[in-house]
Amino acid sequence: MTANAPVIRLRDVTKSYGVGAAKTQVLRGVSFDVDRGELIALVGQSGSGKSTLLNIIGGLDQPDAGEVEVLGVDTLKANDKKRAAIRNESIGFVFQAFNLLDHLTVLQNVTIPSSFARDAKDIDGRGREALRRVGLSDFAQRKPGELSGGQKQRVAIARALFNQPKLLLCDEPTGNLDSETGKEVIDFFRELNAKDGVTLVIVTHERRISSVAKRVIAMRDGMIVETTDEALAAGRAGPT
Repeated sequence: MTANAPVIRLRDVTKSYGVGAAKTQVLRGVSFDVDRGELIALVGQSGSGKSTLLNIIGGLDQPDAGEVEVLGVDTLKANDKKRAAIRNESIGFVFQAFNLLDHLTVLQNVTIPSSFARDAKDIDGRGREALRRVGLSDFAQRKPGELSGGQKQRVAIARALFNQPKLLLCDEPTGNLDSETGKEVIDFFRELNAKDGVTLVIVTHERRISSVAKRVIAMRDGMIVETTDEALAAGRAGPT
């Protein structure tokens, strides 16, 4: 990947589910780039295709047609091993559901990505550093059931940061949080982007995330209907 190449490059991406009369077109020719260091808010009503698009970017799903390049890799031409490598080593995922394993400690949950990484050195140390970054250094030996919703989401973020990803993909990361806790998570994302230069794409209904994004991409019926840059995003978050 060259220095000036986009982190994400999508061209005419289409996706449908089902067959025959039950076939539903979810994405209809989506095209856009995301540059290094951007914070993108992907907004739209439920069913607009934004979560499907995020899964395609992250290599969790494959499109029917189009071009998808992520971190310089053509994910449609790459084999399963190559796609798994980029997903496990260079991309972090944060979801609305925290997806923590209740029988593991917080630290063990954070270090789960080490099972898939090539570099398995100093696993505990790296896990503790990830927890420090999200303000949970003292919670390493607790179980998820002992945490608040906001703390669980910060553990999920620490897990996503464990392998120091270049790209962070977030699907409704504040959806299960109260407004104050959601604000704390949004502030953390903004700091992560500004200070560490991590590229973020966040699927959201949350106007506050849209207001701090450098670009807002609005979707409807599987298509991009509007793109708003940071100069306008603070005053108008776009469709929700």
